[in-house]
Amino acid sequence: DWSVQENGITYRLLVFLRPPPGHSFSVELDTTGQLPARPSRVRVVLECICSSGQLLGDSFCFLHHPDDKLPKDQSSLLLRTLCQQSYLDLDKVTRWVQQLVRSAWLLLPESHHCQLTVLPSFRSCKFQLTGTSQTNMCTEILFAVE
Repeated sequence: DWSVQENGITYRLLVFLRPPPGHSFSVELDTTGQLPARPSRVRVVLECICSSGQLLGDSFCFLHHPDDKLPKDQSSLLLRTLCQQSYLDLDKVTRWVQQLVRSAWLLLPESHHCQLTVLPSFRSCKFQLTGTSQTNMCTEILFAVE
């Protein structure tokens, strides 16, 4: 989605978050057993991947293997970074993405000509680019789970 205002353009980007291998996302239902109208908590659930691990030969099941036998992989670190207990923490996800964008921005040649500003937002990431022409470009990243 995008829109034009008098002094700039706003882009909205929907990003689907996917769980790492051996995990799934589960959206908590409301008291009637239906999906809630408003965003709710997203539980990160361990899944058994023993059969697919045997087929692939290089996957370890987080559900059935002791922690000391599992490889120290990036997905478990990512889960510890982005979750609060067994729930996806959208504030942590937002801060993590903001930091990634800031770090990546510094590596781009455009960073010498435009200023990147992280804007305050709730449950999304908002960034503003201001160039020499003082035209603002705002990008909002919204998150969803599959």
